[in-house]
Amino acid sequence: MNTVGERLRLIRQQLEMTQEQLAQRLGVGKAALSMVETGKARLSTRNKNILVQDFNVNPDWVDTGHGPMFNAEPNMTPYSHRTDKSLPLQSVPLYSIEGTAGIVPIFQNGNEIKPISHIHIPNLPKCDGAIYVVGDSMYPLLKSGDIILYKQLNDVRDVFWGDMYLLSIDIDGEEYITVKYVQKSEHEGYVKLVSQNQHHADKEVAIERIRAIALIKASVRMHTIG
Repeated sequence: MNTVGERLRLIRQQLEMTQEQLAQRLGVGKAALSMVETGKARLSTRNKNILVQDFNVNPDWVDTGHGPMFNAEPNMTPYSHRTDKSLPLQSVPLYSIEGTAGIVPIFQNGNEIKPISHIHIPNLPKCDGAIYVVGDSMYPLLKSGDIILYKQLNDVRDVFWGDMYLLSIDIDGEEYITVKYVQKSEHEGYVKLVSQNQHHADKEVAIERIRAIALIKASVRMHTIG
């Protein structure tokens, strides 16, 4: 049934979005999206994940044209560390990575480390904390200076493949902090870290090198006027 590009155009039309609007959500240029729709370029795994997670598109329909275009229910798999139950209002501690020398101390001694502030947000799933984003690996979805709110996981094996996570990775004895989509690797004992920024290559990381991991629940972007 049609090509992937034609199905992408049908999805966009069903969402009542222009090429420019969808391209912005996917983090690509309008010309790049047009090339995918006309079959001159392939739909990347990263952009397919955005369609599935942000717009509830049925991944099987994207690949084959079989089944419904959209999932009947939100694309979420319930497990002990993931919940869509929102709290009327919560006070989320905002931590400084520089002030605590990384996220591992925050995860291990969260009650002992003093946050620099608190964020009060209504109707949000339970969050353990928040930090500022550093770097551009998830641009334009996230940019340096944004705030991400997270829910800590106790075991990397509890991840929901394709979701966005905050990770602490041991590289030659030093902590490397990053925000990435976590996907299943073809190699035993590894996970694949995928960026939103198309200029950042995917990276395979050994599970044993992951020192801490948290599911990203929300992000906050500050806008200055005047």
